[in-house]
Amino acid sequence: MPSYQPWYHGNITRSKAEDLLSKAARDGSFLIRDSESIQGAYALCVLYQNCVYTYRILPNEDKKLSVQASEGVPIRFFTMLPELVEAYYSPNMGLVTHLQYSVQREEEVEEEPEQNSHPPQLPPRNIPLDSDYKTSEQASKSLSDIYLAKLQHMDLSILPEEHEMAIQEYFRTSVCLDAEQVQNGNPNLPGLKKLIMAVCKNLNSEISRVMPTLEVFHRTLDQQLSPGIGPKQVGGTHDPLQLEQLTKLLYSIEDKVKGSVFEYVGFDAGPRKSLIPVVTFEVKQESLGISTKMFLKVDIESGKLYFKKSKDGPEDKYFVHNKILQLVKSQKMHAKLVIVVETEKEKVLRKEFVFDDTKKREGFCQLLQQMKNKHSEKPEPDMITVFVGTWNMGNAGPPPNINSWFQCKGQGKTQDDTADHIPHDFYVIGTQEDPLGEREWADTVKGVLRNITNISFKQVAIHTLWNIRIVVLAKPEHENRISHVFSDSVKTGIANTLGNKGAVGVSFMFNGTSFGFVNSHLTSGSEKKLRRNQNYASILRFLNLGDKKLNPFDITNRFTHLFWLGDLNYRVEMASSEAENIVSKIKQQQYQELLTKDQLSMERKESKVFLHFAEEEITFAPTYRFERDTRERYAYTKAKATGTKYNLPSWCDRVLRKSYPLVHVVCQAYGCTNNIMTSDHSPVFASFEVGVASQYVSKQDPSSAPPGGIQIMNCVAILSTKSKTKFFIEFHSSCLEKTVKTTEGENSEHSDGSIKVWFGNQLTPIISDPEYLLDQHILICVKSTDSDESYGEGCVALRAAEISYTEFQITLTHHGEKTGTLTGGIQLRTSEGKPTEKLYGEAELRRRTYLFDFFLLRSCSNQPHDISNPNYMGVSFRGGNVIDKGWSYSMPPRNVPCGGQAGKEPKKGYDGSTRSPTGKPASKGKPMSLTYDFSDRGENGKTSEMFDNPLYGSVTKSHGRSKDQDQQQKDLLIPPDVLFGSSKTADGDTDRPPVPTPRNRSFTCSENKPQPPTPVSLHPPSQKKPVVPSRSEGGMGLSRPPLPAKSRPGVPEPQTPKPRDYRDTSELTSKHRPPGRPGESRKDS
Repeated sequence: MPSYQPWYHGNITRSKAEDLLSKAARDGSFLIRDSESIQGAYALCVLYQNCVYTYRILPNEDKKLSVQASEGVPIRFFTMLPELVEAYYSPNMGLVTHLQYSVQREEEVEEEPEQNSHPPQLPPRNIPLDSDYKTSEQASKSLSDIYLAKLQHMDLSILPEEHEMAIQEYFRTSVCLDAEQVQNGNPNLPGLKKLIMAVCKNLNSEISRVMPTLEVFHRTLDQQLSPGIGPKQVGGTHDPLQLEQLTKLLYSIEDKVKGSVFEYVGFDAGPRKSLIPVVTFEVKQESLGISTKMFLKVDIESGKLYFKKSKDGPEDKYFVHNKILQLVKSQKMHAKLVIVVETEKEKVLRKEFVFDDTKKREGFCQLLQQMKNKHSEKPEPDMITVFVGTWNMGNAGPPPNINSWFQCKGQGKTQDDTADHIPHDFYVIGTQEDPLGEREWADTVKGVLRNITNISFKQVAIHTLWNIRIVVLAKPEHENRISHVFSDSVKTGIANTLGNKGAVGVSFMFNGTSFGFVNSHLTSGSEKKLRRNQNYASILRFLNLGDKKLNPFDITNRFTHLFWLGDLNYRVEMASSEAENIVSKIKQQQYQELLTKDQLSMERKESKVFLHFAEEEITFAPTYRFERDTRERYAYTKAKATGTKYNLPSWCDRVLRKSYPLVHVVCQAYGCTNNIMTSDHSPVFASFEVGVASQYVSKQDPSSAPPGGIQIMNCVAILSTKSKTKFFIEFHSSCLEKTVKTTEGENSEHSDGSIKVWFGNQLTPIISDPEYLLDQHILICVKSTDSDESYGEGCVALRAAEISYTEFQITLTHHGEKTGTLTGGIQLRTSEGKPTEKLYGEAELRRRTYLFDFFLLRSCSNQPHDISNPNYMGVSFRGGNVIDKGWSYSMPPRNVPCGGQAGKEPKKGYDGSTRSPTGKPASKGKPMSLTYDFSDRGENGKTSEMFDNPLYGSVTKSHGRSKDQDQQQKDLLIPPDVLFGSSKTADGDTDRPPVPTPRNRSFTCSENKPQPPTPVSLHPPSQKKPVVPSRSEGGMGLSRPPLPAKSRPGVPEPQTPKPRDYRDTSELTSKHRPPGRPGESRKDS
């Protein structure tokens, strides 16, 4: 804008513009704001007959502006906005009414400059001190001494003298050099390689002599020379890969001879494994802007991926399964895939290919995952733990020892000592008023973690805005599971131009699960609560993280799991005269009364900030404002030129989270340290057990499976808006080939001034397997046809429709504000050609019967259920902040009693297993509780399961499913579409009384009345499994969602599967692992 214009309101939200026009209350009132859907465009908002009409102002190639008005009106172009506004003061310009009264922009209250509102000084260069060298040298010496001492206890008489001397020399000098190399980021261990080459010198020469003989034998068996296994000419040097080649060759020879001989004599060694056929994909590869045709041949049985220039061309270039490091699915192009491979020279290559369509790409990824499953002994994780920490450092460096922060030690919900040295999978550290440089702080954190866990964590991302910083570290083993890493920042300081306040964020994909982390430092001052709320809204709008295709959605809907941490600066809102009383209550640990005056809790209850976020119960003392170098006294007064300022003890430093519906997330720790005292804030820690999804592997041949469908029907949106426009819905999901749009909905005026719109649509997923669909979420965006701007967004979990047709109700939000509600129904048509019904075996049937029996007991009360946390099955979150989740489902009964089961009594101690987010039974050996406990649960979900053969398999089918009976009241949904068939009660018993549907209350209450309970019987529980403590339990006996054992449909469970938790098989090798405690057993990885 060339000059200030009162009618131009910049980037205010659509809802704010509607509020301003409603207050003006005169036809012809108008304002102009920035468009939310098109960068560089504007939105002209005009009030007429108490409705707001929105017209887009678009720039053309010459940057001239024009208004999208009624059809038949000539388009006029203007060079400047004032010129355009002046012209539209005239009537008959195509608008609903001509412009008459400009609505003035609201003047923002000038914010007081803070003491530290200047940019941070550049940190000094990190020059290592002598003490650093001494420390490193001492560590290396101790490592050398340890191994030399161990070597003295070994029987070395069986070794050749030269080998004995070589090993001693390595431990005396080379191991220290290798340790230094690793610290400097070189993991190749040259000293160790030199030792192995020396020890294997004769072996290499023997291999060179034996290899040609074996090659000839292999040619005879194979009819043609296998690519890449030819003998190598060794001239003076020895190739360490020869041993690997020899091993592969011997295995190949053994397999071929067995196959030929067994087939010749007709020997059948038990049930013959069905061979998975070789599949070839035609793809395009771009190089220097030129597109060339390529063929990718997947041979699952041999574990190889071939790259071929023609379909019948030579197979001279291939990669073995363990050299395929990662598959990265492009978010911009649905059919594009990046394959990350490792070459023989330990170089990492990224190869980009474009498939014909998304289904072809997904089929290829399934086959590659199946190859990994077949040949690799290391399964993909279905559960990880995440540490989240926030600390306002008060512009002071950290003390020498900050271990307690990362070990979750101090006050509140803390970890037990037995979990001290068990590493988390991710560490996310947010700091404010951080005086250190990026590298210095990152090295400090890595050093602390290395000291605690003996693991050198990999840096995923680091991002800094002035003195606000976020660092994300991951275990080295996860390096090839992480992709699509983004980081960004938003300034919210004075006039939103200074970075002393604001936020930094990082997002990434972990296999198939998206994560977002935001570290924010909001405006300080007890009286500036509203300004903090504005900070939060600005961060939501302008922090650019995650999948860029999801631009209609803010960050609260872009991620499977979003964690928000930082110095949020919300205070305890009490009179300054109460300061001594507050300190007295803190000393007596009487926090509940103070928490009722916590500004953040009060603002959340009124849905002003952090709508639908969750926070663990606070059981620790306020973390601000302490006297430095002590945690015994709060410094709640501060002398200023304007008088004494009070900073009452408050919980300024917080960690909140928001996840998609019906996924698994459990808070294991939430508290603060009490021994880190360099700042006036105490560091806050939190740790979470989080479910993650991996590449799905189909149990059927995708080419022969009938197409599935997701029927989203009878959608009714009630929008809080005065806009006069038509609406449509956009559906976004990774299970869809592309974004799907509905036709225009039918509008009607609601009695309270809002608009009611009807929609309906059928979606076709790229995979129609039931287990795949139940893991998926559909993001919904209600948009206007005139400006293509969002009027509300939400998320629906397809798991809700696991049994049968299910009604849902979600709260629509936009920029963190509630903008309406959406109700509708979901039904899934799976690849088996039937609507969803019971998909799992008998154990799952018993579990559902148990859970529904619990629902029946709860339904005796006339009050609707609160599902603030779905895992509680109707039991509210036990913390002080019971916040609505923003969604509810009329989940049909999990089971209807089957014939022959009536009258059976349930057994006590039944395991009511929860689900991890992947929605399938958990891995073998996962810890499983024998009793159902509702005291502290996360979002439900099952863990992932992979099958040996993706092309041959079956899903156990049920003979009946339950029907939703609650469709009585006005505006509720009609029965499912004829396309999906009618629903029948189990066993065809028409005389059985209807089973009540447990209705839950979302942001708007449901008016249905609970029906009388129906007795439901249970099957006796299956064999119990021992309880095995895991990293998440930490020796404390924390109540957590028990995870079901992995089971395949129709296949009996093994008797006593070996307990396993992949987090315990980390890099804590025997030579680095801390000594075990009495009675504690550890297992080497």
